[in-house]
Amino acid sequence: MKNIAIVEDNTVMRNTFRQWIDAAPEFRCVFACATAEEALAEIPRLKPDVVLMDVHLPGDSGIACTAQLKEKLPGVQVIIVTVYRDHELIFQALQAGACGYLLKRSSPQELLRAISEVLSGGAPMTSEIARLLVEAFQKKPAAPVTGDGLTQRESEILALLAEGLSNKEIADRVKISYDTVRAHLRHIYEKLHVRGRTEAVRKYLKPSSPTAAGPER
Repeated sequence: MKNIAIVEDNTVMRNTFRQWIDAAPEFRCVFACATAEEALAEIPRLKPDVVLMDVHLPGDSGIACTAQLKEKLPGVQVIIVTVYRDHELIFQALQAGACGYLLKRSSPQELLRAISEVLSGGAPMTSEIARLLVEAFQKKPAAPVTGDGLTQRESEILALLAEGLSNKEIADRVKISYDTVRAHLRHIYEKLHVRGRTEAVRKYLKPSSPTAAGPER
């Protein structure tokens, strides 16, 4: 019997996943929680074989939680289960160490099949998600980098930040998920060596040289 953990902030969905898993003779749910903080406190101790991970969690995101869990438990298999169909989010989840990506509307059979597949060394994804990845690889150009080391998308998000837009407004404007915006902002702060939004905007608005405002007279 294989042990499964669930990290999902929606109570109904969390309980539903638990029922599906416990109804399968080869699996049992050993832990279910609503936040990344709870997951990081308990899952390393319980050492489950597979973790079903939501993306949009209160506090740290499921992607950040996945990366930290993989550091603590390199052998744990993480399947992202989310409502998002955002190829950037999919890339980030896979880079964080997830080995599968399913949509929440997956059936009980699809979810249990994905758990079995990941335990046998596979990388389960719905056909819809797989198609998104293929299309993203076909269309994705190499990301241009600015003088600050920012990609074109990061520069775009920084400019919107300077306009005073919130993370949600930025997500709506560039048509990516809220969690993808948060991930981009973390990268921006690291590259600019700043601690938050205010410092990043101040650095963005600061003239790059004394002559930027025009020659002295």
